[in-house]
Amino acid sequence: MNVGIIGAGITGLAAAYDLTQHGHTVTIYESRPYPGGLAAGFRAKGWDWSLERFYHHWFATDQDVIDLITELGARSNLFFPQPTTSVYHQGHIYPLDSALGVLQFSPLSLIDRLRLGLSVAYLKVLRNWHALERVAAAEWTLRAGGRRTYELFWKPMLIGKFGEGRYQDVNMAWLWARFHKRTSRLGYYHGGFQGFVNLLVARIEQQGGSIRLDQPVQGIRRHADGLEVVLDNAIRQHDTVLATCSPAQLADLAPQLPANYVNRLHTLQSMGAVVLVLSLKHSLVPQHYWINLPASEGFPFVALVEHTNFIGPEVYGDTAIVYCGDYVPADDPCFSYNKEQLLEAYLPGLQRMNSGFQRDWIHDYWMFTEEYAQPIPLLNHSQNILPLVTPIKGLWMANMSQVYPWDRGSNYSVSWGRRVAREMTS
Repeated sequence: MNVGIIGAGITGLAAAYDLTQHGHTVTIYESRPYPGGLAAGFRAKGWDWSLERFYHHWFATDQDVIDLITELGARSNLFFPQPTTSVYHQGHIYPLDSALGVLQFSPLSLIDRLRLGLSVAYLKVLRNWHALERVAAAEWTLRAGGRRTYELFWKPMLIGKFGEGRYQDVNMAWLWARFHKRTSRLGYYHGGFQGFVNLLVARIEQQGGSIRLDQPVQGIRRHADGLEVVLDNAIRQHDTVLATCSPAQLADLAPQLPANYVNRLHTLQSMGAVVLVLSLKHSLVPQHYWINLPASEGFPFVALVEHTNFIGPEVYGDTAIVYCGDYVPADDPCFSYNKEQLLEAYLPGLQRMNSGFQRDWIHDYWMFTEEYAQPIPLLNHSQNILPLVTPIKGLWMANMSQVYPWDRGSNYSVSWGRRVAREMTS
C-alpha cells in the first residue's frame, strides 16, 4: 500500500516503522519542524543530551516501548533509576512513592494512612476495571478513604489533572489505571527521549519511509481511486491515510465524515498543557524529582519536576533543570502568554518552593504549550471510544483518546501505533 500518515508523534512513527518493515510505502506529514510530538526534545548550548519539552519518563511495566527499543537494538540505552516523587502540604514536602512513604505521611491519622494504603493496594491488584468506569473517581475515593484522605490526597490529584470544573466528572477506571501498572522505578533513554525518536526516524527512513517536516495538512478527501492529502502547495495521493492528530482536528480535516461521527469526535474532550522549563544555577528542591502541588495551596502550577534529581545535571551543562507544569482548558488565557509573562506568573511559586531562590539563579528558560494533552474520561467512557477505522474508506484514526483506560503516554502510543498498522494490513 501507499500510506500517508498525519503526525510524526510516537503513534505515527510506530505505525510507520511496522508498515515500512513489511514493504509498504509510507509518507509522514508533520506540521512541526521536528518529529516526536509530545515526546520531542530540544537541546540548548552546552548540553550533551536533549531535554523533553514536556516532562517524561517510562515505568518498568511499559512493556510495549521496552520491546520496541529492544527490537531496534538499543536496549542498553534504557535505564531505570528510582527518584523520589512527593506531595506538598502546608509548607512541607512528603515523599509518597512507597508503602513506607504512605505510612509516614503525618498530615493523615494512622487510620487514614492505612485506609489510603489499602485503597492503593486494592487498585494495584484489581484486574477488571470495567465496573469502575460507572462511578466517579471523586465518589469512589471519598467512600474508600474517608473525607480527610480525599481532601488531602485524592481530590488535589484530580483537580491538578482536570481542573475545578471537570474533576468530579472523571471516572474511577482512569484513576485505577494510574496506580495499577505504575512503578517506583522510572525509565529514561540515554540522550533523552529525542534519542529514541531519532533512532525510530532513522530506521523508518532506512526502510524506505519518508518524513516531511514543516508540512501541515489542510485536508483529507476521498476520491474514486483512494485518498488525497491536501497540503499548502500540493495534493498527495494515497491508498490509505492514518490520522494521529486530535479528534477535533480530524473533524476539521475531513469534511466528508458523516455528521453523527463528527459529533462523536467532539464528545472526546481534553485538557491542554502549559510548561515552563528553567535552567537554574542551583538546585531548587534537592532530592525530590516530582512534587505534586495541591490547587488548594494557591500555587500557579500543579507540578514541579526537578528533572536533574532524576537524570544528573552533568549532561545539561551542570545546571539544574526544573519544569513547572499545569493542565488547563484549551481556551485558557495562558496560551496567549509569551515566556516572559509565564515566568512572571510562576515566580511566586518558585520562591515558595525555596525561600532562597533568586531571579539571578535563572540561566535560561523556555515555554511550551499543547492544546491536546490530556483526554477527559467521563462516566462509561468506553462507550465513547471510536474504532481505529473511520466511516471514510481507507481513513484510519489513532490517538491518545483511544488508549483508555490507560493514561496517555508514549508506551501506549507505541502500542496503538503498532496495533493500527496490523489492522490496516490485515
